[in-house]
Amino acid sequence: MISSTANAQVKDVVALRKKPKVRREKGLFLVEGKKMFEEVPRERLVKTFVSESFLKTPENRELLGQIRYETVSDAVFSYMADTQTPQGILAEVKQMEWTLADLFRAEAPRLVILETLQDPGNLGTILRAAEGAGISGILMNMDTVDIYSPKVIRSTMGAIYRIPFFYAPDFREALQTVKRRGVRLYAAHLAAERCYEEEDYTKASGFLIGNEGNGLTDATAVLADAYIKIPMEGKVESLNAAVAASVLMFEAARQRRQKKKQK
Repeated sequence: MISSTANAQVKDVVALRKKPKVRREKGLFLVEGKKMFEEVPRERLVKTFVSESFLKTPENRELLGQIRYETVSDAVFSYMADTQTPQGILAEVKQMEWTLADLFRAEAPRLVILETLQDPGNLGTILRAAEGAGISGILMNMDTVDIYSPKVIRSTMGAIYRIPFFYAPDFREALQTVKRRGVRLYAAHLAAERCYEEEDYTKASGFLIGNEGNGLTDATAVLADAYIKIPMEGKVESLNAAVAASVLMFEAARQRRQKKKQK
């Protein structure tokens, strides 16, 4: 059993938890908690750590099955974990290997395109909502928060394993590629005159969502085929990025369901 925070494996886990650079270099990320562990594709599982207390419960031992694991003292596990009340299990997992082409696997792709989102909770929520709304993939610029940060991973509730995503080294060129593939781009923008529900998202569509504080840059907004707005009542001027993205994604899903019913 590992009982010291000076242990090399413990140090490796803490580095993966804290440093995006280490995650990139090793091609690994951490998942924490029983649900996220259950959903890890087994071929991507690299190393598993459990607390001493975790092993006292029969159902927890059953969850592990034949998987090899390292036992860690409760105190050391708390040091390794990112959550304040850890569930007693975490794992190192191989990062995904999506390409831009993977975002176009659907016949009529539905994309969410993120520019410089900074809040991990927003990104994780968008991934989770994207899976629920049937989105084909997520495209991001390099300045968007690291999708493999522990807070993003927790917020995805497992969608990280299933939704294709890609960080574009050349964001503008990636957007041009998206347009060449026949995807109509919609920008959630303050200058919009048309409400979001007035557009047709039943064909290949992409939603451009900008930074939480500054919105889309002019260089990105100009590539949109249409500006759309979410009308607001009361004194609220705008929605949080994840909420706005969710409204648009589920409107697209609603329209597609409606079109299927009419056939």
